[in-house]
Amino acid sequence: MCRNIRTLANFEPPATHDEIGAAALQYVRKIAGTTAPSRANEEAFARAVAAITSITHDLLDELVTTAPPKNRDAEAAKARARNEARFGPR
Repeated sequence: MCRNIRTLANFEPPATHDEIGAAALQYVRKIAGTTAPSRANEEAFARAVAAITSITHDLLDELVTTAPPKNRDAEAAKARARNEARFGPR
């Protein structure tokens, strides 16, 4: 479940609200141990996702680095190369 959470800091362009929300959702799913909450837990689940999304926005806005921003396409290519080395060509 959590391996779908990607690094969001120091990218150009910055992470979008949708990317941050998707990471928050994955985090809450992992912590809750379920991909979909029961009806009794839907509201708590949604509140947790919203809170973590908000806090993550704050964190990303406040982080400071001297490293140059990463390129999404270059990082994706590196990930594909690592995956191919690990599992072979598809």
